[in-house]
Amino acid sequence: MAKGRRTDFVPRGSQPTGGGGMDAGTIQRIQKMQDDMKRTQEELETETVNVTAAGGAITITITGHQRVQAIKLDPALVDPADVPMLEDTLVAAVNEAIVASQAHSAKRLEAVTGGVNIPGFM
Repeated sequence: MAKGRRTDFVPRGSQPTGGGGMDAGTIQRIQKMQDDMKRTQEELETETVNVTAAGGAITITITGHQRVQAIKLDPALVDPADVPMLEDTLVAAVNEAIVASQAHSAKRLEAVTGGVNIPGFM
């Protein structure tokens, strides 16, 4: 051992703090939030949002995980002579449905986290 060297020195951050300085109540709250987040994520998989677009001519049903379940078209919207218009309208409607689904999911998850952004959860 070198002369004058302390043998009891432990660098900051490497000392055991019993949970990173968190008390048992904080750890329990975090664990509950994690459980609630997992449950909410599972629920969002089957929760659906219905979005109407193109003046009500298109209705899209989409899950909280942004999976399109159904698309309903008003037959008057289908013009074989103008397929590009139908394609553009469908793209816009699907994008609108995705935005609505994301907003729904964010609102549900915010209710669990209290607005705290947790990486990996939407």
